[in-house]
Amino acid sequence: MITRILLVLLIALSGAFVSRASQRDHLTAQEVDLVKEAQILDKRIDVFIKAAERRLMVINGSAAANAKQLKKDSERWGELPTGSRAELVLDIARILDEAITNIDDVSARDEHNPLIPKALRKLAQAVNSIMGQLKPLSTEAKSEADIANLELLNEDAQSILEAAGKLPPEVVDKKAKKGNK
Repeated sequence: MITRILLVLLIALSGAFVSRASQRDHLTAQEVDLVKEAQILDKRIDVFIKAAERRLMVINGSAAANAKQLKKDSERWGELPTGSRAELVLDIARILDEAITNIDDVSARDEHNPLIPKALRKLAQAVNSIMGQLKPLSTEAKSEADIANLELLNEDAQSILEAAGKLPPEVVDKKAKKGNK
């Protein structure tokens, strides 16, 4: 009886290990390196935004239209990520979740950091664009994976937009603008 319980437990644990091992990374190795290099919050958010946009390009099939830019970016960013539509949508959701975590981490250490609103505004603007482009997908989604991943993405997007909506109005430095003219 005990050996049978141990055998069942061993099989269950090995199944959990296999499913974790087969879980795909939401960032490519080169994107991970770019995130590590970007130590300043708003620059790191830029990396997350670009990583999400690269997946969006694959989903929308717009890679050919952006071939010139992709060639220019290929050395730094690598090849476009691959995967099913559901996997790429999940990647975007995880990227947004990681961006949220990065903003939260900086906020926990220094809630008055001026880069927090800047990064959050950039992220919110990107989320509006991403969600606008993915809106047609939500009506086409048929598989459970597509629907679940789109819902997860929508939850992350709503969190970002709600947080950005709570920001005070952006202060424009008139002196800095005059200096640029």
